[in-house]
Amino acid sequence: MPEIIFYRTLDGKIPVIDFLDSLSGKQAQKITWVLQYFEDTHIVPRQYFKKLVNTEDIWEIRIIYANEIFRILGFFGDSGRFIATNGFKKKTQKTPDGEIRLAEKRKKLFLERTDK
Repeated sequence: MPEIIFYRTLDGKIPVIDFLDSLSGKQAQKITWVLQYFEDTHIVPRQYFKKLVNTEDIWEIRIIYANEIFRILGFFGDSGRFIATNGFKKKTQKTPDGEIRLAEKRKKLFLERTDK
């Protein structure tokens, strides 16, 4: 599977790292394991990875740990790498529109910056 890179804001912040830092050690460890599994596996099970419908080609990496649900959103760049834009703890059945819009905004900014 593709290499995962983390989106970096213009001021140098890395939102997915900030998200991981906000979690407990065990939660962050499980998410990191799934990200590594994603990179190492040629066929990722649907339980871990899904394209979100009605979005600008945004995908989610799905993580469950101790009855808590976490998501890392992102997209595929031209190089085939997966760019992880944001992470959050999922509290409802539906992925929050604000998180999807944030991923889409960061995708647009990323592509504008790398297109030059």
